[in-house]
Amino acid sequence: MYGDDLPVSVTMFIEGEEEVGSDTLPALLKEHRDKLSADVIVIADSGNWDIGVPALTTSLRGLVRVDVTVRTLTHAVHSGMWGGLVPDALITLSRLIATLHDDRGNVAIAGLHSGPAADVDYPEERLRAESGAVPGTEWIGDGSAVERLWTRPALSITGLDAPKVDGASNTLVASARAKISLRVAPGDTTENALACLRAHLEAHVAWGAELTVTLVDTGEPTAIDATGPAYDAARRAFTEAWDGTEPVDMGVGGSIPFIAEFLEAFPRASVLVTGVEDPDTRAHGANEGLHLAEFERVVLAEALLLHHLGSL
Repeated sequence: MYGDDLPVSVTMFIEGEEEVGSDTLPALLKEHRDKLSADVIVIADSGNWDIGVPALTTSLRGLVRVDVTVRTLTHAVHSGMWGGLVPDALITLSRLIATLHDDRGNVAIAGLHSGPAADVDYPEERLRAESGAVPGTEWIGDGSAVERLWTRPALSITGLDAPKVDGASNTLVASARAKISLRVAPGDTTENALACLRAHLEAHVAWGAELTVTLVDTGEPTAIDATGPAYDAARRAFTEAWDGTEPVDMGVGGSIPFIAEFLEAFPRASVLVTGVEDPDTRAHGANEGLHLAEFERVVLAEALLLHHLGSL
């Protein structure tokens, strides 16, 4: 569209470590601050509200991941000889995991922040289709669907170390380990969330079992005040690219920790979080894909954004 005659100056920054924590990014931003300084920063790592409906992402949850190990024995022992007196580590870990949610499925860790979400309706049929939930699965937690997905904490067990069922012997398991993934609501901090999670685990581990909590990684949540000329230009560009359909301000339940790094490094910049994903992209899952017609609109929108920013 523009060739070499861009209406604004553009600096490209390609970040390839997001999936492993972006550990080197803060140092790079500090070292090359002058080269990367900008009035507007476009981070194209998010998605759109629906096929045919663009979006600007204005909030993202943060992340705290820990490995939790429970030990009840110094070594495995015969389940018949010692069962009924000595607790095994799997039962103990299972009881601990069960305390992390209340009966309705809300995260039961005291001290975590929750907030309101955008006034957006997420239809039941879309939730079912896009999540892949089986027909009988009931939703967990309280509040609107988008609050539970965007602005409330969420906790999952993403890994478990234990003997396999096939070939398991009649022994009491001495230790068991789980990976806990805690999504942190915008407005909270990972420091607070980690402290609250540790306190909960320590208070609820049963039968005097030995507990070890090892931090794996963290990523700060993000809330963006999407007002001002740059955001107006982005909304205009998206509306034009989508033939008159105005973009939705939406949240994302996942985490992009480096957004907080850019906001901290360049506090005066307008940070626009856009992207090419659609609700059926299936990010991080099998058969991850891209809707090519939406991708074409996104490319057009980014070009139109340069045009409108050049007119400011």
